[in-house]
This record gives sequence, structure tokens and C-alpha cells, in this order.
Amino acid sequence: MKKRIVMLGCLAALTTTAAVAEDRIDLEGTTITGNRELPKVLYIVPWKRPQSGELVGKPVTSLLDEALAPVDRDVFQRQVEYYGLSRRAADPAAAAKK
Repeated sequence: MKKRIVMLGCLAALTTTAAVAEDRIDLEGTTITGNRELPKVLYIVPWKRPQSGELVGKPVTSLLDEALAPVDRDVFQRQVEYYGLSRRAADPAAAAKK
């Protein structure tokens, strides 16, 4: 019984290798010839001329720089006081309620 199982196993192994051998396809290869003496450099050349005029970029002075600038304490307190006085002068009804 063991001999039959071994024989069937060998037969199965031989048939699978034959099936695998039949599935092989030979393709034509690609040959790349080159020269190692050439430098390995990539030159990127623009295909359009740059637009005339100034370059677009961050302006020299921007509102963001002004908003993030340090504030002098005395100047800020004077501005707040002036703003409060000007609001009271513009709205006399609100000034009377206080």
C-alpha cells in the first residue's frame, strides 16, 4: 500500500513539473548600449520664456508683518483710550448710559 502511495506521489510530481515546463514563454530581450564615459548630469531647459515684468513674490512690507509687529505698551494704551473717547463722542446716547 505504501509503495502505491509513493508511486502516485512521484507520478503527480512528474506531471506538475511537465505542466510547469509547458507554461514557459520565451520573449525577446531588450539591449541597452551606453557609454560609462559620459557624465551623469540632467539638464532641465525651460520650453517657455519667462513672462516679462516683476517676479511675483512676497512684497517688501505686508499687512501680516504689520499685524505681527511688537506693540509698545504706552502707545497701545493711548490708542485704546482714544478709541473709547471717539466712540463716546460719536454715540452720545451710549455715553449717557454710563
